[in-house]
Amino acid sequence: MIDVRRFSTLGAANHGWLDARHHFSFAGYHDPARVHWGALRVWNDDTIAPKSGFPAHPHSDMEIVTYVREGAITHRDSLGNEGRTEAGDVQVMSAGTGIQHSEFNLEDKETRLFQIWIIPDSQGGEPGWGARPFPRHDRDGQLVTLASGMPGDDDALPIRANARLLGATLKAGESVTYTTDPARHAYLVPASGRVMIDGTEVNARDGAAITALERFTVEAIEDSEIVMVDSA
Repeated sequence: MIDVRRFSTLGAANHGWLDARHHFSFAGYHDPARVHWGALRVWNDDTIAPKSGFPAHPHSDMEIVTYVREGAITHRDSLGNEGRTEAGDVQVMSAGTGIQHSEFNLEDKETRLFQIWIIPDSQGGEPGWGARPFPRHDRDGQLVTLASGMPGDDDALPIRANARLLGATLKAGESVTYTTDPARHAYLVPASGRVMIDGTEVNARDGAAITALERFTVEAIEDSEIVMVDSA
């Protein structure tokens, strides 16, 4: 099953400094048909104005992954961590028993990112944060695991969930095939470009909810950057 959620149907909230689209119910947007997809709870498509951002606020018991599409985001938290994550790179925060953090676009141009929340396998645990570069050219023509809590994904940023975040950059005509358990839930969003998933067209910033498939093939109709979560 492949259920395409067109960008035009997503929840929307424009706060001036933040223009957000919500793939799932979030804040003032609620759709009972779009509360979560497996362990994937939030996928926000955020555009943050220059010199603005999210002031310090708390989280607990959630794995929060930030995929930067354009620009950069600067993170600070109550553990003393601070870091700047640039376009194409990823940061993860395991909220655990509780953490406060801020996320600011300190750049002179807009920052565009995907903010992705994944429900952890268990509650509690020490909070933590980490980030690392993932050069886009390393993903040319292939899916690369960027963050994961699954066995064998040792090169990825760790999260505390039976899930993984993957990314690929595909030139027009290139394709990748992904194999998974049909009981799992995949959610794929082209950050840019346009793709076909087993014959179903998915445009930039649409979401494709995929389940009950052993494998599926993603073919780029035009040069594309894709991001996907595979979760229980």
